Parts: sequence; C-alpha cells; structure tokens
Amino acid sequence: MIPLSWYLIFAAALFSIGLYGVLARKNAIAILMGIELMLNAINVNLVAFWRYRTPEMLGGQVFAVIVFAVAAAEVAVGLALFISLYRRRNTIAADEIDLMKW
Repeated sequence: MIPLSWYLIFAAALFSIGLYGVLARKNAIAILMGIELMLNAINVNLVAFWRYRTPEMLGGQVFAVIVFAVAAAEVAVGLALFISLYRRRNTIAADEIDLMKW
C-alpha cells in the first residue's frame, strides 16, 4: 500500500507546476492549463484523504466529482472567452488583453 505522504508530495508537485504555469506564462491557453493542473492536484488530495481517512463514506469521491464538473465548466467558459478574444484582437497574449480598461 502506498503511503499517504507520497500522494501529498505528488499533489504538491503537481500544484507547483500548475502555479508556475499560471504565473510565468503569457499565453492565456497555457494559463488555463496551469489552472487545470492545480485543480487536478486538489482532486488527488481529496481522493487520497478519502482513501486513508474514511473509505466507507463517499465524501471524497463526491467532492472530486464536483471539482471535475467545475473544471469542465471553467474550461468551456474559458475557451469560449479566448475564442471571442482571438476573433476580436487576433491575439490571446495575457498582457494584451485589456478589454475591461477604459
């Protein structure tokens, strides 16, 4: 049986890679992918704690499914926004997206 600490280390590494992707990238699609990596790290933590704490209850799995649903909705809305921005500005660079500024 794999110890809980291995799952937590893996999730921390995955979250760190996602955070780096969000903070260091200029492409909006790459930023969205970094956010998805962070959400997947959260799912790893939820399922790992569920497995080691209360495997007879389904709380961890239910929360993981909810996070999957939120991630899918976030991707759908994000990609729709990026397609709209690309059609309007011909770029998806995060530095050049300033539609909310006057």
